[in-house]
Amino acid sequence: MTLRIFSLTALVALAMTVGIALAASYPEAPIVYDKPVRGVIFSHKAHVDKGLSCEMCHNRLFEMQAKKAQENKDFVMEALYQGKYCGACHNGSLAFASNTRCATCHIGVKGEERLKSGSTPAKKGH
Repeated sequence: MTLRIFSLTALVALAMTVGIALAASYPEAPIVYDKPVRGVIFSHKAHVDKGLSCEMCHNRLFEMQAKKAQENKDFVMEALYQGKYCGACHNGSLAFASNTRCATCHIGVKGEERLKSGSTPAKKGH
């Protein structure tokens, strides 16, 4: 029994260490979605800095491949309002609601161009 508890504790500690290492390895550069509209920003760093783990979104809400979700026909704001994708947390209770603070994520084409050119920092608060 003691060996099982020790093994379980060691396994949990290893999983947490790997999770922290993976989260710390995310690049500073955000993901900028271009479908269904161009210029929608997502920052792993902003979410990890708030204490969120990878498993909270991956593979439950999003696949590991960046921007894979934008290939889905239902990757639209209405789906978020119904609690899918970002809307699972951005519901007004856990985080700001998907139908508020639009400019936090929707930086638009000009914002995307400024971000790529490095002339303005990426928005935080997402």
